[in-house]
Amino acid sequence: MAEFTMELNDDQRQVQDWLHGFAKDVIRPAAAEWDEREETPWPVIQEAAKVGIYSLDFYAQQFFDPTGLGIPVAMEELFWGDAGIALSIVGTGLAAVGVLANGTEEQIGTWIPQMYGDVDDVKVAAFCSSEPDAGSDVASMRTKAVYDEAKDEWVLNGTKTWATNGGIANVHVVVAVVDPELGSKGHASFIVPPNTRGLSQGQKFKKHGIRASHTAEVVLEDVRVPGHCLLGGKQKLDERLARAHEKAKAGGGERVKNAAMATFEASRPAVGAMAVGTARAAYDYALEYAKGREQFGRPIIDNQGVAFQLADMRTQIDAARLLVWRASWMATAGKPFTSAEGSMSKLYASETAKKVTAQAIQILGGNGYTREYPVERMHRDAAIYTIFEGTSEIQRLVIARTLSGMPIR
Repeated sequence: MAEFTMELNDDQRQVQDWLHGFAKDVIRPAAAEWDEREETPWPVIQEAAKVGIYSLDFYAQQFFDPTGLGIPVAMEELFWGDAGIALSIVGTGLAAVGVLANGTEEQIGTWIPQMYGDVDDVKVAAFCSSEPDAGSDVASMRTKAVYDEAKDEWVLNGTKTWATNGGIANVHVVVAVVDPELGSKGHASFIVPPNTRGLSQGQKFKKHGIRASHTAEVVLEDVRVPGHCLLGGKQKLDERLARAHEKAKAGGGERVKNAAMATFEASRPAVGAMAVGTARAAYDYALEYAKGREQFGRPIIDNQGVAFQLADMRTQIDAARLLVWRASWMATAGKPFTSAEGSMSKLYASETAKKVTAQAIQILGGNGYTREYPVERMHRDAAIYTIFEGTSEIQRLVIARTLSGMPIR
């Protein structure tokens, strides 16, 4: 187990510099165009695949970094470039984490490579959990999976929403109800292979921010998948459901996390790192602007009103990064989040991104409010961090419950 450190080693610095260069030279020049087009930036994803950023090997190397810092460093640099394009590049990772968190070794080896495709034919994947009537309230999920024992197939029916890459993905990972009596503990995750009949894209959302990332509904109508597409396998599922029923009868709670929550807990510090990247991008731009913009015969950074804002912005960004790094290290080291450190990192970094990007607009004044300057786009992008993969309110609820041991509602 690696000791916690705030110093990156030489290999990590090389990766950081490499990603920063890609973000600066490839992502940033394309950011405004794809934000306006509101389309998946396939050419940029292709470039990322060519240099090895969009690949299973790259993410595996970062995911298994023994310090836990591989993923947060990568996310911060890519999202420093542009949040919408970066999410298109890393969005497949959420589906991959869903398989890693719940799947067998055989399922991991079979499906994750198909999520990425290859350099000549890049693919994307989608993780489908939220529903029109069940976002943060996962216990209200309605998408059902029924086992057809005669054919060893699962039949999925329902509608998913807010799915990154939904409908355009090569592989979809779908969370569905298999035992309604158990509420959120009666969920399981399924792989829907490419070209499976009954899966279709519903509404594509036109969003406030991260507009280069495809977000849509996924409709499942009598979708049949083979038994081996149940992540973790049926024996493991049956054992987990049996334990949950026994504990329910005894009046106790089932401690095993449901499929969606296992994925979100693993990814929350990574989302925090994305938010740090966006906040840092806005701060960097505002700092340079303040040093170069003159009013009343001197740079505006000479005014305490501006300088103090920048000081606060940098302090909050560094604090957010430290929370993200701590949670990432703890997760890799196998240390339990006894104080909901994962949720803390996501909460603080998300709120910091919203605040810092708003301050950047204020420092630029009227220019900051126009699309001629990137801080306007960064501010729109930052709004999503307090919403997806658990709203700020849900993070506070998780933290409060963990600290108090009480069923706060």
